[in-house]
Amino acid sequence: MQHALYRAAKADPNRRFHALFDKVHRRDVLERAWQDVRRNRGAAGIDRVTLAEVEEYGVARLLEELAVELRDKRYRPLPARRVLIPKPGTTEQRPLSIPSVRDRIVQAAAKIVLEPIFEADMVDCSFGFRPRRSAHDALQVLIDESWQGRRWVVETDIANCFEAIPHSGLIQAIEERVCDRAVLDLVRGMLRAGVVDGGSWRRGVTGAPQGGVISPLLCNIYLHRLDRAWSSQQHGVLVRFADDVVVMCRTREQAEAALARLSVLLADLGLEPKAAKTRIVHLAEGEEGFDFLGFHHRLVRGWTPKSAHLTFLARWPARKAVQRARDRIRELTGRKWLWMPVEDIVRDLNMFLRGWAGYFRYGNSARVLGQIRNFALMRLAIWLSKKGNRRHSWGWGIKQVLLSPSHLGLIGLDGTVIPPRPFRDWRGKAERRR
Repeated sequence: MQHALYRAAKADPNRRFHALFDKVHRRDVLERAWQDVRRNRGAAGIDRVTLAEVEEYGVARLLEELAVELRDKRYRPLPARRVLIPKPGTTEQRPLSIPSVRDRIVQAAAKIVLEPIFEADMVDCSFGFRPRRSAHDALQVLIDESWQGRRWVVETDIANCFEAIPHSGLIQAIEERVCDRAVLDLVRGMLRAGVVDGGSWRRGVTGAPQGGVISPLLCNIYLHRLDRAWSSQQHGVLVRFADDVVVMCRTREQAEAALARLSVLLADLGLEPKAAKTRIVHLAEGEEGFDFLGFHHRLVRGWTPKSAHLTFLARWPARKAVQRARDRIRELTGRKWLWMPVEDIVRDLNMFLRGWAGYFRYGNSARVLGQIRNFALMRLAIWLSKKGNRRHSWGWGIKQVLLSPSHLGLIGLDGTVIPPRPFRDWRGKAERRR
């Protein structure tokens, strides 16, 4: 079904789809939606119904009830539960809206039907929350463009993007491709369901609540208006990952024009760049770099005799990413886990290190990965010293770790790094494009 919708949308850019709602409540679509929701786990919504309780109630039974409610136009989404989560590395808090499990299933079903239609229109500068695209694809564009001489960078992100998207503009963007009134009413219902915050119900005229299954797709649909209005030849190469934006330019004048153009386009959408994170950076040897998608990017000179005449854009984990890793390792080896066997602590550390290194290994990250692994060794030694009531004998703990076979099973991160190369696949495989 998704392939058919994608091919139809790709073949006719002006086509508007009018028969989609019957696909949303199809049983196979709802089952796939449940699998996606179950895979992503997540907390309970305002009704306090957890995934485990849904399975106990009966997944087939719930999906049949949802299918009947949707078919009879009786489905009404519940308000989302609003929680505040800390932004890593800052004192700010990010509002997160948690829909109920049943509402997440319906949102996932609507996403399954709508995504291939709008994916056919998406342009290459957009990378966030899209199928078969990742953060490393966006990072590779920075490597390629800097190699071609674009050394002036505009970096920004869109202020309060998910909460600021106007409902009227978003519905108009969806109506460019969808004229099925039932589907449009379903999306309107999701947007107007509101949130419960501190015991009070609030509903606004803006926002695709961050935390909803369909919200990233709705954000991309709305920001597609920015992507298609952008001129790479005139204002530089745009790279957008959801609400994080970077523009690669050849001159300072072009970078200033790009920032002005970006501000105008966002203003037309009812959005604005975040002032604290907006700046123009000149990539030059010995000069400052910029952070994007967890990496710090900086122009450096080659470190070997064969590459000493070259300058290239290198990247390694940003300072905030390193601090978050240290905080997580410190949490995993905290005093409250002294009752656990050392094998369980090492298992949890290894799980985190694999995931963290799995993302940051695609960069010039060998030194930082070594530092993080050494920090994990040190924290494991401190934890062992406390567990053995040798709180003032840190040396005893480090000996236990270093003298044990394979450092008590703590994985090593040596040899895992794949440095980026211009116009090469970021996985280090075949050539990507010339």
